[in-house]
Amino acid sequence: MIGFLEGLIFDVTEDSLILKTNGIGYEISVTKQTLSDAHVLMGQNMPMWIYSHVREDAFQLFGFLTKPEKEFFTQLLKVNGIGPKSALTVMSGASVSQIQQWIEAGDAKALSALPKIGKKTAEQIVLTLKGKLVLIEDKTKAPKKSETHRQISSALVNLGFKSQLVEEFILTVDHKATIEDGVRLGLQKLTGNNL
Repeated sequence: MIGFLEGLIFDVTEDSLILKTNGIGYEISVTKQTLSDAHVLMGQNMPMWIYSHVREDAFQLFGFLTKPEKEFFTQLLKVNGIGPKSALTVMSGASVSQIQQWIEAGDAKALSALPKIGKKTAEQIVLTLKGKLVLIEDKTKAPKKSETHRQISSALVNLGFKSQLVEEFILTVDHKATIEDGVRLGLQKLTGNNL
């Protein structure tokens, strides 16, 4: 089974991307958020956590930018009536942390607003996963961000940087940094330029 791949983004289609690794192009189904990131990063290197789905008639790869996203995806597969494609659709509808909050709050109404999720499936998600996502949440919980950190993060995302990269950068910012210093440092780190 393939669990992880790293390679160049070679092509992007409506619901998947081709990751070129050692001369081989792997077609990987991804969320809408990852697709929009891939469009921006075309021709650049991208590491991906992979879930391999094998059936008699198909071998499909599903890709995620972080390990907690992949773990959440595998949790969704435990829900009756949710297969890999519908799990990916659910994850395309909102951020993983937002979906987890709805599940933990038992908010089937909010979940049913996600693409292709009806009331019954939303209730099934809550029934199956409520109280069981703590491990994933604990792993992904970042230290509480200060208001300054939130403003730096918001400014960098508004400048067009990928939210995932911005979040990783924010974890390295000193708590005493000003908004201006944080944004300047972010521009340096995320563009690779020394301003």
